[in-house]
Parts: sequence; C-alpha cells; structure tokens
Amino acid sequence: MNALGFALGIFLFQVNSMNTLVPEPVVHLQPNRPFITADSGSKLVELLNAPATVGLPGAPPPANAQGVIWQVDVKNLGPRTVRLTGNSNFTVSLLPGQTVHIKSDGTRYSLVH
Repeated sequence: MNALGFALGIFLFQVNSMNTLVPEPVVHLQPNRPFITADSGSKLVELLNAPATVGLPGAPPPANAQGVIWQVDVKNLGPRTVRLTGNSNFTVSLLPGQTVHIKSDGTRYSLVH
C-alpha cells in the first residue's frame, strides 16, 4: 500500500511539473547571417550550416527592466564546428550536436556550466 501511494505521489508530481514547464522559444540563425542578435536572449538559437564564426551582440546586453540577465542557449546542428565570439574576452568552439548556455552581466559574456 505504501509503494502504491509513493508511486501515485511521484506520478502526480510529474503531471504537475509538466503543466508548469514553459518550452524555450527556438530561433534559427538566418542563412548568411554571421551574428546572433540581442533579441535572441532567453531563447535557443539553432545553427544549421552556419558560418565558421558567429558573433554574439557586440556589446554584452545588460539585464532587462525586471533585473533578469541576458542569456542564450546556442545549439550547433552541424555540419561543422562553429566558433562563437563575443567581446574580446569571449570565444568558444561549438562542435556539431553541442549546446552551450551563455550569459551576460552587461560587460562580459560567460559560459554557464
């Protein structure tokens, strides 16, 4: 009886969790566009046949009016490695199939692990 109650509790928790999760909007980098725009913040940017180097916004975006920091997930769908560059202190290579989470504090970019 205890096992059944436990299993039911887990099931109800998962159903409740599914109802509260909001999927992250997905944006595809436009063909021949070698940069990610500031309005891509809080989204998943998918790179398919992207240039060898893709830039982040030139000036790292600040937090919004509600204090939420600018962040973006970038996924390389291939077929080659893509180098993401931000200001002079930020570069990361993204292998095909790899996703990175990048945030900005308004002055620099950093990877979130």
